[in-house]
Amino acid sequence: MAGIAGIDGQKPKTVTRMLERLTHRGGAGSKVVEHDGITLGAVWPEAHVAATPRTLRRRAAWDGENPPLPDPENLEQEASPFALAMAQRSQTLLLARDPLGICPLYYGHAATGELCFASEVKALLEVTRDVHEFPPGSWFTHEDGFQTFEALQKRPALSDPTSTIAFDLRLRLEHAVCRTIKEEETGSWLSGGLDSSAIVALARPHVRTLHTFAAGLNGAPDLHYAQEVADYFDTTHHAVVVTLEQIVAALPDVIYHLESFDALLVRSAVTNYLVAQHAAGYTNAAFSGEGADELFAGYSYLRDLPTAQLPRELAELTGKLHNTALQRVDRSAAAHGLVAHVPFLDPDVVMYAQRISPELKLRRSDEITEKWILRKALVGVLPNAVLWRRKTKFWQGTGIGDLLAQHAGQRISDADFRQERQLSNGWQLNTKEELLYYRIFREHFGDLATLDWMGRTKGAPRQAA
Repeated sequence: MAGIAGIDGQKPKTVTRMLERLTHRGGAGSKVVEHDGITLGAVWPEAHVAATPRTLRRRAAWDGENPPLPDPENLEQEASPFALAMAQRSQTLLLARDPLGICPLYYGHAATGELCFASEVKALLEVTRDVHEFPPGSWFTHEDGFQTFEALQKRPALSDPTSTIAFDLRLRLEHAVCRTIKEEETGSWLSGGLDSSAIVALARPHVRTLHTFAAGLNGAPDLHYAQEVADYFDTTHHAVVVTLEQIVAALPDVIYHLESFDALLVRSAVTNYLVAQHAAGYTNAAFSGEGADELFAGYSYLRDLPTAQLPRELAELTGKLHNTALQRVDRSAAAHGLVAHVPFLDPDVVMYAQRISPELKLRRSDEITEKWILRKALVGVLPNAVLWRRKTKFWQGTGIGDLLAQHAGQRISDADFRQERQLSNGWQLNTKEELLYYRIFREHFGDLATLDWMGRTKGAPRQAA
């Protein structure tokens, strides 16, 4: 992804300073322009070199492949993820963001009152401590305020035969994969689980070389399963074997780029960060299987919900991706100038998945099978050993497990935890692991009074004081 920043004022030096905090998102180019009293800037990675003129124009800057036309009707029709800033002819600034928040965007007001924006919080902190996340599926102008152009909503259920639904789902997913392939050589993160393996299987016939990347501690399940999938589909595979010492050493950089101290998010981001670092040496872009669990009921706790409650729960999970899992994917990739693609969250796939009945997602027969319809869609595409493999938590598959929690327990005393767990904004830290991450976060960004832009993972573990 690219990086954008700007301010509703003639302040090129300020925007240049903001862009300096986003250089990791670029590397291939950087530019600042002024138009009608508004200053816009952008940095772009190697994957966008051919599209450089489409990253920043005289009146607009955006993150994403295509700049949507700046009116509600066209924003709703744009299929690609985007974060858009445009100087309108009326000398006002328009901001907009895609419905799922795949492209990050934050905003605030400088001490002198100007509206400012950036792809990451760290760039905004060069100008203001007033930081807010721009709501997904919305656009904003001073005149109209925030307006929603699309939100996740209930759609009529499909009545087609199951075989037809499975076939159409696979077709939509393959189209989503193909739409993002720009070169004969690309990459994909691969854990060996259902979601990442599905993307590899669908992408492999459409490229000459597919690099796959897996990370974990020595002997981690992901390394084993990913190698099996890579061998099956004849990919150019890269196994990144890490140690606990390397993981601990990477935490300051991970938290700086992630801009979060949420324990589960940091824990899952560490190996994402390290594998993205390795992948950047071989490709400019990589696929991620993010989003399948939220669309097709992949989490174990969902089994305990009544079927009637499942659609609402899945919609809520999908709606919260923007500042949890999608933030992890974006920041891990962007930290190394890598572009991450998430085919499961292609609008066509999302809209179709919303119409699939919950009974087909969480199959309750002799045994409960999560993501059942997705598995049926991939029959004949994936080997059975992968197709019916049970999901494991991200950090368990990489072998991390509770090692970071144990590390934090050795570093932080019970007394320190009781004394420091209450934050100035009213939040309470759940575990010593989260306090360890917060200490690192505070070293980077200070003690911020407002953290409403930060997501917190559902179901995070808690620890008694």
